[in-house]
Amino acid sequence: MKILVGLGNPGQTYHETRHNVGFMVIQRLAERHQVQILNRALGPDDRPAGVSGDYEEGATTVRLLMPLTMMNESGDAFHALEVLLQDALIICDDVNLPLGTIRMRPDGGGGGHHGLQSCLEAVKTEAVPRLRLGVGVEPLPEDLRDFVLSAFRPEERPLMKQMVEQAADACEMWVKEGMAAAMTRYNKAVDT
Repeated sequence: MKILVGLGNPGQTYHETRHNVGFMVIQRLAERHQVQILNRALGPDDRPAGVSGDYEEGATTVRLLMPLTMMNESGDAFHALEVLLQDALIICDDVNLPLGTIRMRPDGGGGGHHGLQSCLEAVKTEAVPRLRLGVGVEPLPEDLRDFVLSAFRPEERPLMKQMVEQAADACEMWVKEGMAAAMTRYNKAVDT
């Protein structure tokens, strides 16, 4: 099994904010593979911590997982994982990458992203693959909290949508061909 974990904040208030591009990628994959994301994943205290849905890619089951907690507690959903960590891919926003840039890595720190850090702390290792999606602008606002919880500006939306589309492509390649192939193809600004 492979698990794709898209980070974001639940609820309509945060629906298309910068912090929710991880959710957007999962939703795009669900559309492509006609998956309903309805199965509850339990956290460490047996409360629902995420929702998921599965599809088949050849002989591999692929689980699409979206935490139900707020971003900073995303690690609770990792307690529901039943796979080797190298078979899980975390998808999240990154304010330090320009809008429209995709970066995939096999491991590393949280880079100041509280949701990613929560996931790494939950599994007690930094050896978890991740796909970071650039949502940054120049210059970055001083109040990053308000910035990541803001919606994309109208002129940014076409590039954001293209980034989400190519991030979904990158996830599919990671599932089928592995990290090295996906990094080689997608670690760059998106094709426009």
